[in-house]
Amino acid sequence: MNLPNKITVSRVCLIPLFIIVMLVDFGWGNLTLIGESIPVAHIIGAIIFIIASITDFIDGHYARKYNLVTNFGKFLDPLADKLLVSSALIILTDLKYVPAWITIVIISREFAVTGLRMILAGSGEVHAAAMLGKIKMWAQIVAISAYLLHDFPLNFLPFSIADVALWVALFFTVYSGWDYFYKNREILLKSM
Repeated sequence: MNLPNKITVSRVCLIPLFIIVMLVDFGWGNLTLIGESIPVAHIIGAIIFIIASITDFIDGHYARKYNLVTNFGKFLDPLADKLLVSSALIILTDLKYVPAWITIVIISREFAVTGLRMILAGSGEVHAAAMLGKIKMWAQIVAISAYLLHDFPLNFLPFSIADVALWVALFFTVYSGWDYFYKNREILLKSM
């Protein structure tokens, strides 16, 4: 297994750790930062989530730079992203930070695009993530991180960075999903 794939596997391994930190009550209490009381579990969860998210950039960078792209990496990398974001959104929905309908839209889009990728792979087509998909992913990461950190260090602003980032993420989730299906409509229609 090459280095980029090991990094991707490490991201997958961080997901259960993130879930445990966020859902198990270890009694860590709260930490007050610039007038904002944040549960320590959320801070630790944010650190794990951010580290896992950064590995997405690192593994892709190494894979392209050193020509280490593999079919395993093409399969596992987007799956790891979807598992990480989906688990975080479900937890944030459970905590009442993210509306359930937004989580459903985002996760549904991921299932739909994954299904289309399977159809494309069956026809011999391989599509890397487009720029819209990358913007969508980073907007989701910013939104989730901001929610976990309760908008710290920008919690003094008169609006929520997390809310703004979530709406940006929702927009790019829907738009990039539509774009992906539109660009591949002919292959999709031929598969019916």
